[in-house]
Amino acid sequence: MDYETIFSAAIGKVRDEGRYRTFADLARRVGGFPAADHRCPDRGRREVTIWCSNDYLGMGQHPVVLEAAERALRDYGAGAGGTRNISGTTHLHVLLEQELAALHGKPAALVMTSGYVANEAAISTLATLLPDCVIFSDELNHASMIAGVRASRCTKRVFRHNDLEHLEELLAAEPAGRAKLIVFESVYSMDGDFGPINAVCDLAERHGAMTYLDEVHAVGMYGATGAGVAERDAALARVDVIQGTLAKAYGCMGGYVAGSRAVIDAIRSFAPGFIFTTSLAPAVVGGALASVRYLRRSNAERTAQQERAGALKRRLAEAGLPVMASPSHIVPVLVGDPVRCKAATDLLLERHAIYIQPINYPTVPKGTERLRLTPGPLHDDATMDRLLEALVDVCGRLTIPRAA
Repeated sequence: MDYETIFSAAIGKVRDEGRYRTFADLARRVGGFPAADHRCPDRGRREVTIWCSNDYLGMGQHPVVLEAAERALRDYGAGAGGTRNISGTTHLHVLLEQELAALHGKPAALVMTSGYVANEAAISTLATLLPDCVIFSDELNHASMIAGVRASRCTKRVFRHNDLEHLEELLAAEPAGRAKLIVFESVYSMDGDFGPINAVCDLAERHGAMTYLDEVHAVGMYGATGAGVAERDAALARVDVIQGTLAKAYGCMGGYVAGSRAVIDAIRSFAPGFIFTTSLAPAVVGGALASVRYLRRSNAERTAQQERAGALKRRLAEAGLPVMASPSHIVPVLVGDPVRCKAATDLLLERHAIYIQPINYPTVPKGTERLRLTPGPLHDDATMDRLLEALVDVCGRLTIPRAA
């Protein structure tokens, strides 16, 4: 069998569809973000502006975070030295889990190596442990949640996005005593809309279901202390399991789940994705701990980010650019074609030194390809002016429709 030909053909199909991606060789500048150095073989090194980072609040370069990470590196060394069960639980891990549990008003929390791992491990483990469990999953759930549902091998029911009537119909069709797990998100990061948390919890209580909420694009961003949309909507106590990340608003790396002691202990004891993975490095944990603590006290970054997102949406609309409606901090700009989407980002980088990644299938449905902008507190008015000018130029050159 010609294995190489099979792999090459698979990649060729992606190229033909205009979905092939390349890595951008970037060096972010501490103290200069969103500016970064971009290295390209045919152009050398030059400064670009990043408009698609998930470091929403710029905490990845905040002095409080950097100092804590440096201190942890000096005190604990470079690596954790093993899995969490085998010498890899430092005191910093313990403190971070206590902080995250307190943040979400839960008795316990468990830190893992990424948000993807946290979702896949937690969902699959919980559903497997529940007898004859049926999982109800929003159709726009993240790939990591879908992976967790599949790995559980449990019966699944996919409900239309944010469609409460459809969810209730599916719940009512199951026996009252059957174990049920509803998995959904608070912020759907490609469209930027919110999940109806309280309404889902109402249905869960009515039908005896357990709730699992992904808050990865909301932790640090919403609520008085940054606990997410569930905090903003006064629903923290109603959600059974909350999953979050340390890699977006907190500017570091890692994922976690928070819930009751029994739930967290079950995931800790049974999830292969947690048990057999080397623990996060102390510097990462130390930086994340400092970031969570800081954002529990400070609202300045959240307030500034929301203002910047609102300003960008307004200015895009005023310029006649195809900005999609979004109530959250996510600012999607519709292109609707994978080839033009990739061409747009190439032109933005080559002509205007603006770095944005194209969002194509399978991340979003075919025909809804887009640019996903994530303005932050450090994108000032002048930076925004340059982005608007560049988008107007590129949309004109590629004849991208000027209305969403």
